[in-house]
Amino acid sequence: MPDMLVNLLKLPSLDRLNDEGVNIRRAQGFEITPVRDFIEKNFSVAWADEISAGFANKPVSVVIATRAGRVIGFAGYECTRKAFFGPTGVVESERGSGIGTALLIASLWGLRELGYVYAVIGGAGPTDFYKRAVGAIVIPDSEPGIYVDLLK
Repeated sequence: MPDMLVNLLKLPSLDRLNDEGVNIRRAQGFEITPVRDFIEKNFSVAWADEISAGFANKPVSVVIATRAGRVIGFAGYECTRKAFFGPTGVVESERGSGIGTALLIASLWGLRELGYVYAVIGGAGPTDFYKRAVGAIVIPDSEPGIYVDLLK
């Protein structure tokens, strides 16, 4: 999967979701356990490990989507490398409702607030989604990127 580049000076606004029951917000440091548990259960231990680095950042660089006090999606930035977005995921039952887009945009605004002009989406799976959502472009010759020689 290639890496992608996003111009943070051309980000869409942080519009509210049409679903008033969903809250998109920065995670708080004391929420690491329920967020990690959600990621391990629905995605992978490796992604939960990456997100742990975001909880160590000040400010925390993890954005979550919640419904009725439960995590339904997450996104991290500056977890893997400086100016990198990811990992991110939304529970399967909530996909297609704009939650992933809202998490992405909130995270990219977080990177912009840190002073970056460009962000990297590392190992971007759904490249068409990122192109559509934030105008991301594929970085030529970016495969395999940083995700090589992984520990087993």
